[in-house]
Amino acid sequence: MEDFLNAIDRHGWGSLPGCVGEGDSLRLKGECVDASERGEFKRAGVGRGLNLEVREDIRRDQVMWLQPGEGMAGTDSYLAMLEVLRLALNQRFFLGLFAFEGHFAIYPEGAFYKAHLDRHAGTSDRIVTAILYLNQDWQPGDGGELKLWTTPEGRDGAFVLIEPRMGTLVCFLAGDFWHEVLPATKVRMSITGWFRQR
Repeated sequence: MEDFLNAIDRHGWGSLPGCVGEGDSLRLKGECVDASERGEFKRAGVGRGLNLEVREDIRRDQVMWLQPGEGMAGTDSYLAMLEVLRLALNQRFFLGLFAFEGHFAIYPEGAFYKAHLDRHAGTSDRIVTAILYLNQDWQPGDGGELKLWTTPEGRDGAFVLIEPRMGTLVCFLAGDFWHEVLPATKVRMSITGWFRQR
């Protein structure tokens, strides 16, 4: 975890393969699949409040927001791990993070999310993005990479491609890093969320 925090300190982002073990990752994936089969996912939109709308030209994923204490052991365990990370981020960077909000995300085959920032215009509450991938046996060529631009030039600058391999955690400053989800050749699952300030 120290190397992960050092990476965030130096670059504003970090990637930690194997952050969540295979057993816990499979439990989370199972909860994601079960909820989807129960019809609990909704088409993801863009914007917020009254301006929220489904835009298939921008994103094509489906989401289900996390609700702590709903009897999903994997989800509750992961949220407890994120609480430890929240405290570590506050201790290291004095960010004043007070809560986490997040959702399961399912990208059907061929789905994508065009380049965007995670902080809505005119807001300042989302500070750190955290993404955990739940894709077992992901292979080069399966697509679905996170394309993360890593320089102040944004979409005109350098970028990294991060494969959505099971158990990998990615964090970055929500208002600073443009990113997109590239189309995949098979279903892609994750938990995406944000540590927030008041």
